[in-house]
Amino acid sequence: MSNALPGSSPTDRAAPSKTELTAADVLRYGGALLMVAALLGGAYLLQAMPGRGSASALSLLIGAALGVAFERGRFCFFCIFRDFIEYRNAGPLSAILMALAVSGIGYAIVFGAFLPNPAGGRLAPDAHIGPVSPALVAAGLMFGLGMALSGACISGHLYRLGEGSGYAPPALIGALIGFGLGFRTWNWLYAMVIADAPVVWLPHWVGYGGSLLLHLTVLGILALMLLRFVPPLPPRPARQLDITYLREALFRDRWNPLVTGAMVGIISVVAYLRVEPLGVTAQLGSATRTVMNWAGWLPDRLNGLDSFAGCATQVVQTITDNGWLIGGLVLGAFSAALLAGRFQPALPRAWGSVTALLGGVLMGWGAMTALGCTVGTLLSGIAAFALSGWVFGAAVFVGVWLGITLRLHRWV
Repeated sequence: MSNALPGSSPTDRAAPSKTELTAADVLRYGGALLMVAALLGGAYLLQAMPGRGSASALSLLIGAALGVAFERGRFCFFCIFRDFIEYRNAGPLSAILMALAVSGIGYAIVFGAFLPNPAGGRLAPDAHIGPVSPALVAAGLMFGLGMALSGACISGHLYRLGEGSGYAPPALIGALIGFGLGFRTWNWLYAMVIADAPVVWLPHWVGYGGSLLLHLTVLGILALMLLRFVPPLPPRPARQLDITYLREALFRDRWNPLVTGAMVGIISVVAYLRVEPLGVTAQLGSATRTVMNWAGWLPDRLNGLDSFAGCATQVVQTITDNGWLIGGLVLGAFSAALLAGRFQPALPRAWGSVTALLGGVLMGWGAMTALGCTVGTLLSGIAAFALSGWVFGAAVFVGVWLGITLRLHRWV
């Protein structure tokens, strides 16, 4: 006697079990494995190069880890801010707060080794500690509006490039144009408001211990204030711990915001300790500066620009460590998207491409003027106990709020 249920067919009974891999799964996993092998092989070849080969190799791997964390955790500043502003969902914001808490603790430890006495007037080497001026506020506002127009921040577009986003290329091209406009306006802004602007670094006043205590206190207060906007967790049905569950947990499911934030914070500390503070715009700005220098479009002198820390730009003839980090970020996100089935190339709509381009221009100008973007000036700056990071972050949030209020994000 057959044990089949009424209404079932031999085809139903012969269907593959959930633990079996389909041909599409094999292709996705194989492609991701090849990408990981390419990243490791590239790092090995870079390490053998003279000069900064080891730093470039490490930058590539750090970028890949960052790309995986961004893609798996949906760590895009615009998406996180939009969820709170538009949907009153503060859950994703915990990823940023956790990243700042973890990186702040790590930075305090690293600072103590690099600069034992912070009261002497010197700044921590290479840390993203910038001048606080009206130009910084304007840069943050424009960057936030650009995020709303283009649908993501610069780092968000980079990891979405790995997911096949059609709007990432025009947004990144726009960012290059925006950097060029920033170079053209820099000297005027420097003379008017930046040259005499204060560079406020908290350890100068209260040391590392006091800075870390204040840092964690502010983050804790923000977390408590946002708790009322965190939606209740949905009930999760019991699952059998089998190969399907493990495969989904390891390769497909989005990470919890707290896990994502902790991973980003750890990566940030490792990057600063071994290479340089996290940032994703130095190579973009350097590429623009190189082209403009070659074409004779740069001013004879960019006053004071190279004296500030941040996502510094320079005329280059090769790929910088930051360029390898960006490459690793895109490839790492691509690998994670392949494994999760989220690599879905799509052609952009014409009008959406225009708004993405315009948003990129605003973000490029803002990033150049602020000496970094949401990863460099906001994340790395706040972790370094710099007032400039908080000022830029607040201005970016206001810019995103204005953009969403004006419904600019609906055009992409």
